[in-house]
Amino acid sequence: MNQNIVFGVSTWLWQSPFTAKSISLFPKIKKMGFDVVEIPLEDPSLIDAEKVKQALKNNGLKPSICVVFGDDKDLTGDDPSLYENCFEHAKACFEISKTLEASFVAGPLYAAVGKARLASEEQRQVEWERSVKNLRTLAKIARSYDLDIALEPLNRFESDLINTAEQVMRLIDDIDEECMKVALDGFHMTIEEQDMVKAIQTVGDKLIHVQVSENHRGVPGTGLTPWADFAKGLAAIDYKGAIVMESFTPENKQLAAAVNIWRKLAPSQDEFAQKGLEFLKKTFND
Repeated sequence: MNQNIVFGVSTWLWQSPFTAKSISLFPKIKKMGFDVVEIPLEDPSLIDAEKVKQALKNNGLKPSICVVFGDDKDLTGDDPSLYENCFEHAKACFEISKTLEASFVAGPLYAAVGKARLASEEQRQVEWERSVKNLRTLAKIARSYDLDIALEPLNRFESDLINTAEQVMRLIDDIDEECMKVALDGFHMTIEEQDMVKAIQTVGDKLIHVQVSENHRGVPGTGLTPWADFAKGLAAIDYKGAIVMESFTPENKQLAAAVNIWRKLAPSQDEFAQKGLEFLKKTFND
């Protein structure tokens, strides 16, 4: 039995964006048996970090922080003002993360989410170099808050820059900043990777965060994800971080449209969380 793994759930399973009122989810999340709550920082201005910190403490929960860049924030874009938007947003997110005593932020921060086109090799190289340069700047900002950044590969429909473990490691090697780490998401991996064990071993000790759902974004254990290989891969690198369930509520139409969830994936979001946690504990801790 692996006693090193702890389990978490993203508040995206119930609502978006995370606001001051979202702490009302914490007692339920703890009662279900989670130890970690993943907080997506979509709009930092909606969050009272001190209140969130106290609510985490009151409920015995640890935070993990998820950050993404939208269309107006892109480290690979032609317009340098997009980079500044990234840096300013990141600073606000890092400030909250520091207050919540998180050690890292996770997300596909190398480019805007949803930027997926058939670009020329020349354009792809230009954007790769922009990402490397700007992520070095982001790394310096993160260091000033004593934070690591866990870069997350996305599937081909959400990014044309980083889709695999091999690609994210090449990016990290080019950035050459110690605080640049890796987050792997099983949903994206089932689309892009050929071998789950090999992919996890490719990132090795750079892996500090894991997100999961089924290959159809539904309840873990109800789809085609090679869970035994997933567990084998994490055991092979002696992974000691959290495994966080990340899916999205179909009740929020804007969020559902953004992630292409067109049907209910469980009778209720609470049942999604409870059944998923039962499966994850059995798979990764037994």
